[in-house]
Amino acid sequence: MLAITGITGQVGGQLAARLLADRRPVRAVLREPAKAAAWTARGCEVALAAMDDAAALAAAFAGVEAAFVLLPPTFDPTPGFVEARRFISAVSTALRAAKVPRVVCLSTIGADAIQENLLTQLRLMEQSLADLPAAVTFLRAGWFIENIAWDIEGARATGVLPSHLQPPDRAVPMVATADVAQAAAALLCEASTGHRVVELEGPVRVAPVDLAAALARALGREVAVQVVPRSEWEARLRAGGMRNPHPRMRMLDGFNEGWIAFDPHSPHLRKGTTSVQAVIDGLVRRGG
Repeated sequence: MLAITGITGQVGGQLAARLLADRRPVRAVLREPAKAAAWTARGCEVALAAMDDAAALAAAFAGVEAAFVLLPPTFDPTPGFVEARRFISAVSTALRAAKVPRVVCLSTIGADAIQENLLTQLRLMEQSLADLPAAVTFLRAGWFIENIAWDIEGARATGVLPSHLQPPDRAVPMVATADVAQAAAALLCEASTGHRVVELEGPVRVAPVDLAAALARALGREVAVQVVPRSEWEARLRAGGMRNPHPRMRMLDGFNEGWIAFDPHSPHLRKGTTSVQAVIDGLVRRGG
């Protein structure tokens, strides 16, 4: 039995679908009872547990051969990452209590950065599981290509793709969620010992101009990158409803300044196969 948290998200849902297609038994760990029937119909066993409920999580993990865990996304964290620390404590406690033998933890590029930023939440997760008496794989994924979904309708209407990543021709590690799910499925099912890091990016590195070109092909119109000056970031993020934009700003600084990165020669680095164009074409077909 393989336990999957975050199964209603992009990665977790695709991961579960791959495992079920391979006839692997899956236990869907869900917070909302209303979503249980759909996953039961797909062939999953269901366990109900909020990600900050250590006792319920321990019950959900009981008896499994491996578990896939991730932090619920907190894009506007309270200073000190209060929300993430609560989830991390519960997950760590539950994995220990259930004595889960193998764990795949979805982490991120930049989890090794010492500068505090939005991705520090995953650094804290890795630190919490560092002494877990189990085989633990930290799957550090690059920037999700699917993040472009937020900008598709604006690009369709205006022909402009705003970018906080800059300069616009500087390529960074990005990856499709389908590739993350495929890697996670393989890692969950393979025998392993000790702790390890796997870094994952797409087949090629991607710059904002590459995203714009792929959008232009998918939308059938010209799309140009518009760099958002850093001096405008805080006001724009606050206008969008963020109360604590500085961790996100520092994350963007990390990509732009190069201290959030993968070493292209790292022995931990793996490549996915899904192209930027394939992801964006799919998003456009589905309406973003």
